[in-house]
Amino acid sequence: MLIHEFRPGRAVAGLAMLGLAAGYAGDAAGAWHVPWTFFFPLFFGGLWLAATVTWAAYMFRRRRDARKLSAERTEAPASTSGSQAIR
Repeated sequence: MLIHEFRPGRAVAGLAMLGLAAGYAGDAAGAWHVPWTFFFPLFFGGLWLAATVTWAAYMFRRRRDARKLSAERTEAPASTSGSQAIR
């Protein structure tokens, strides 16, 4: 049993931010030098990718829940059993 749902958009955003942090750390340590404008596309690209993954996961969960609800409604209603039909 899952305690909470997996949110892949948050994982993608976290990985993008870790990548940016590693890039800044490498630049600060002098391992490599890149212009500061290089990090803007990485930042906004990571946010865009996280938003896209979040939207896709939302649509997947929504479709899965709709199929689950439609499968539950195939049984006969409780009132047709006769126990509640006559008062």
